[in-house]
Amino acid sequence: MTSHDGTVIGYRRFGTGPGVVLMHGSMMSSHNFMRLGAALSGDFTVYLPDRRGRGMSGPYGPDFTLRHAAEDVRALMEQTGARNVFGLSAGAIPLLRWALTCPEEHRIALYEPPLPVGDHSPVAWLARYEREMAQGRPGAALVTVAKGTNDDAWMIRMLPRAVLVPLMSLGMRAQARRPDGEVPLIDLIPTMRQEARLVLDATDLISAATTVRAEVLLLGGGRSARPFKDALGALHAAIPSAQRVELPRLGHLAADNGGRPELVAQRLRCFFHG
Repeated sequence: MTSHDGTVIGYRRFGTGPGVVLMHGSMMSSHNFMRLGAALSGDFTVYLPDRRGRGMSGPYGPDFTLRHAAEDVRALMEQTGARNVFGLSAGAIPLLRWALTCPEEHRIALYEPPLPVGDHSPVAWLARYEREMAQGRPGAALVTVAKGTNDDAWMIRMLPRAVLVPLMSLGMRAQARRPDGEVPLIDLIPTMRQEARLVLDATDLISAATTVRAEVLLLGGGRSARPFKDALGALHAAIPSAQRVELPRLGHLAADNGGRPELVAQRLRCFFHG
């Protein structure tokens, strides 16, 4: 499909039933939601888009902002006819921006969008990341992003950078050779500049969310870092009709192939069926 500014957005489609669009998070592509999509495909026609800058979709463009990402969401919903949509992490931010004006009959599920609350900055890692990218050190930049975004993997939390950087670099080389359609990490690392732009553009999004009239489900993990929980709490207070559900023993990336997507799908199935 083509978004408002002419950018092509590619997506996977499978399953039968009412439409549901699943928007992946940072350092991901549509491939990362294959297990989640499969878990929902018995009840829904599932659409898995590659967000801009990766996979089947076109580039961000020189003037990319949150407005463009929200226009991509609107175009996807109109093209597919779906009334249900789910977004993980940074992929939830454009959904929330679109939700400010979307029709009431839609159902929108958001899993821990990294929104600024109080003195916390979700993009405090950006300056170091930019230096390491300029130095041609993508492995170091990947570690900076993983630690700075509160990645809940035990390896990221426990191991020092001196160990993680060579491990990440080795892992990237191995992953780049996989033939299963997954977008290589080495291609995803540069997208973090634009992911940071989404967060920076979302400074006033929580206060603006008081205008949302669609049904909203706020999902989070019991093991997720405190800033994600604080952002969900602020959204819950702002959105009049929002439901909030915490999934015990799950973390920030529960919906990813490497998490517990079937448990996330259970909650989404109930919400989208009403």
